[in-house]
Order: sequence, then C-alpha cells, then structure tokens
Amino acid sequence: MTEDKKVITIDEVEYTEDQLSDEAKTCINHIGSLDQKIASAQFNLMQLQGGREFFMAKLKENLE
Repeated sequence: MTEDKKVITIDEVEYTEDQLSDEAKTCINHIGSLDQKIASAQFNLMQLQGGREFFMAKLKENLE
C-alpha cells in the first residue's frame, strides 16, 4: 500500500512534509490558523458593518 505524501506549495515550489523541518511545519500550522482567524474577522466585520448600516437607517427614519 502506498502512502500519499502531503504536498505544500510555497512560492511555486512543491515540498513534501518529510522535506520540512519541525519549525517549518509549526510555521505552516500558524499560518493556517491565522488565515482562519483573518477570514472569521472579515466575516464578523461584514456583520458589524451591516448592523451599523441598519441602525443608522433606523435612526434616520426616526429623525424624519
């Protein structure tokens, strides 16, 4: 049975997991985690901006 090696591409160069140092693997894990947090923060910001727009419209309605 052949084992599929995980391949990661950095700057158009492919690396297999066994070519990476433990420190490089840790950096890759941090980058993945940070990418998820950035995406979540962007999603939350969209919600916050939408909520602010909603309440600003309600305020303007109320002031008329």
